[in-house]
Amino acid sequence: MVKIQRFTFNPFAENTYVVYDETGEAVIIDPGCYERTEKDELAKFIVSENLHLKYLLNTHCHIDHVLGNYFIKEKYKIPFLIHPKDEPVLKAVKAYAPNYGFAAYQEATPDGYLSEQEIIQFGNTTLNVLFLPGHAPGHVGFYHKESLSLISGDVLFQQSIGRTDLPGGNFDILIESIQQKIFLLPDAVTIYPGHGDTTTIGEEKISNPFCAINLIR
Repeated sequence: MVKIQRFTFNPFAENTYVVYDETGEAVIIDPGCYERTEKDELAKFIVSENLHLKYLLNTHCHIDHVLGNYFIKEKYKIPFLIHPKDEPVLKAVKAYAPNYGFAAYQEATPDGYLSEQEIIQFGNTTLNVLFLPGHAPGHVGFYHKESLSLISGDVLFQQSIGRTDLPGGNFDILIESIQQKIFLLPDAVTIYPGHGDTTTIGEEKISNPFCAINLIR
């Protein structure tokens, strides 16, 4: 049975996820850990659950989601995967990180690239990659069908959506990603967002002020 553990790191209150199952194999998604205490918290959890990390994955490469990439890649010696369209976004972080107070940021280089409907396999678990641009040009989500779970990054939030005023953002494309990709999944799917609390697709279809498609009757 898959388990999803959330950590909230850095001044942007970014959600980092460790996804694992009964085999002990795991992936880490969007490690935002920057301070030593944050890195220690994440590492202690991995030890306490006796996890064996298989992949480092980014939903997208804005600064708050990539601060811990170098730490994770170097400590656990695992492949680091992103969507190719977000590689310029990742490379830009080094230039502006000091302006946000992250002078000690270290850049990590991807080992491979994700594509639409690619399957990430670890233990007894498979995650389907969904291409969800709009917030970032190479944004992806990771869908686990059996548990009805979607790690959505900064596409869809509880009662909100990802911002589109950053380079590569596009409001119309974001709404299309939500309504033509995410909203086609079952209403019972739990959304694990890049910031804030979980929600469900059914709830956001009804009440999200930016992208709802069903009216309350």
